[in-house]
Amino acid sequence: MNRRIAKNVFVSVAFAAASAYAVSVGPGTHYATDAYPGFDSESGIVEPDQKSPGFFSWWSGPKMTTPADQLAWARELEANEKYGKARDAYEALVAEWPASAEAPVAQQAIADLLYGKTFDYIEAFEEYKYLLDFFSSRCDYDAIARRMYDTACEMRRAGKTVFFVPFANTTDVRRAFECVVLHAPGASYAPEALLTIAELREDEGLWEKAIEVYETLRNIHAGTPEAVLALGREAKARMKVLRDHEYNRARAMDTMGFLAMARKTNRDSALAADLDRWYAETSAHFEDEAFAAAKFYDSKTRTRRGAVSAYEKFLREYPASRHAGEARERLRELQTTPEVVK
Repeated sequence: MNRRIAKNVFVSVAFAAASAYAVSVGPGTHYATDAYPGFDSESGIVEPDQKSPGFFSWWSGPKMTTPADQLAWARELEANEKYGKARDAYEALVAEWPASAEAPVAQQAIADLLYGKTFDYIEAFEEYKYLLDFFSSRCDYDAIARRMYDTACEMRRAGKTVFFVPFANTTDVRRAFECVVLHAPGASYAPEALLTIAELREDEGLWEKAIEVYETLRNIHAGTPEAVLALGREAKARMKVLRDHEYNRARAMDTMGFLAMARKTNRDSALAADLDRWYAETSAHFEDEAFAAAKFYDSKTRTRRGAVSAYEKFLREYPASRHAGEARERLRELQTTPEVVK
């Protein structure tokens, strides 16, 4: 097992979500500056400390007297496949000479080594993020942000390894993708990253959070293929939330409003039938509520006039309701018999 994995087993890559920054879409955009709905908040996020010489720097510090010589030595170790020692040498350079021209080069070398040589994707992600956190103006920002996205994808594919047993840590992987979006909101891969975040929210069983992310994706990246997918997935998630909870008029109204919008804007012919069916299902909640209200007036304690008015109102509002036949029959009885049939 990698010597640093043990430290990370129970420590989340939460700091990967970074500070919440606001959306400003477009080429060259590096940071967003407002929180994204559905993302983890800053509360409890562990921020990385800047690397500095340790207490035992006489042992772990640089073996060369200049950053240039230290970098050359570290590269030689890496070329000879002495990856552990090479990483130590790069780390010592970054800690000892952070202001040197070689420091960001060495920091990227650490991340590249972990990504491409030892395949420690979790740690590689941390190191790429450190590069952007502390050397953002001294590295190829866009290229590193893209590599962070690639690394997050590898994290999702490979999962973590704890005591040599692979498993998928959904929360850490999701936060890695959140970090990518926060650092590069205008990147071409940002819509796909948002779609992945929403999917991972679903995996966590946090459907309302997933809905927030789908909505963000649709609003910020409207017209993209991912936004088209997000519309259908958001509709499905909204229906699950509606079904999983006791009837709530406000939730049902919100869902029905969303579905009405989705039916008008949907460009996926395969989704159209589902949207129609879900709209009818949601509308049925209001039909049931309205029919129950009409029947309330059709009782011994109410007047026939009130019952007639209630049924007529129901049929005006819901002429195609599954309750329409029963309502029409009862209305006919009330209107044609001298006494109300109870």
